Amino acid sequence: MLTPKTLPAVLRRAALALALALAALGTLFAPQLARAGALTDALETSLINHLFRGTAYTAPSTWYVGLLTGACSDSAAGTEVSGGSYARVGVASGTGTWAATAGGNGTTSNVSAVNFATPSAGWGTVTHFGLYDASTAGNLLVCSALTASKTINSGDTVSFAAGALTFQIDN
Repeated sequence: MLTPKTLPAVLRRAALALALALAALGTLFAPQLARAGALTDALETSLINHLFRGTAYTAPSTWYVGLLTGACSDSAAGTEVSGGSYARVGVASGTGTWAATAGGNGTTSNVSAVNFATPSAGWGTVTHFGLYDASTAGNLLVCSALTASKTINSGDTVSFAAGALTFQIDN
């Protein structure tokens, strides 16, 4: 029985089921959750210095979503996809591009889909995603494994649906 109390949980399960069903149709990545543990050493150091040591830190005005075929970690960059028309996708920082946290839960997610260019060659098996502070080179700031690895072939549609990239600093 649906009640106002159970409706949000039902909607979340339905959204997840829809995202998973869409993911099976193409290369739409399933919802991804990155927690504070996904922050890299570079970002952790910058935040500690900013919050506790009074050292200025300027957050990126644009976050660049990248895909990796080799595991990244808080101290290792992993192996980012290259070639075949691959490029990181920029998502501006701002209230129109990242969802507001609800009830102080320390969670945000992408408001719109993050769409990569159509591969002109296979990109391999993508196992992780990362957030960078530059469109090329730069610093890896957040690194997280995908819920399920995906093999990307030439001509595939590659994207994260709205709300699929979720970042949580709490829990």
